[in-house]
Amino acid sequence: MDFTHFDGDGNAWMVDVSGKEETERIAVARGSIFMSRECFVKVRDGGMKKGDVLGVARVAGIMGAKKTSELIPLCHILNLTKLAVDFELHEENNEVRAFCTAKTTGRTGVEMEALTGVSTALLTVYDMCKAVDKTMEIGKIRLCTKKGGKSGDFVHPGETTPGGGTVS
Repeated sequence: MDFTHFDGDGNAWMVDVSGKEETERIAVARGSIFMSRECFVKVRDGGMKKGDVLGVARVAGIMGAKKTSELIPLCHILNLTKLAVDFELHEENNEVRAFCTAKTTGRTGVEMEALTGVSTALLTVYDMCKAVDKTMEIGKIRLCTKKGGKSGDFVHPGETTPGGGTVS
């Protein structure tokens, strides 16, 4: 497969999508932050001094996704029609799992917006909790599912969205 963000001379460029058909595009990304038990309990129970960690992280994730084209140099500016950030708490390993769903009708996908939303949400959790636990680890960030576009639908092997469903 050829890289689409380089011209014939190897120079970076923004892909011309003007000839593509407008279709509904949906992407879901996920990632995790692992923390100490003390920190996890404070997040779960709303006991962090800075306030509602997941509520703030949800808004930050949405805001981050909206700024994707300003952060990733070759991303197109998109008219996003939906952005949602959700969380799952996993007690057994003190993990907060974040999911970001991005949607638009357009000529290019929303995978980068979903990935940026998840990353921003997780970084916000870190920022709000670092006074309690500086050893937190962010990881497992990946595209779960995508729908629409020339390359068709994609589901990461073995992946589900919150609640166990796939993207629809």
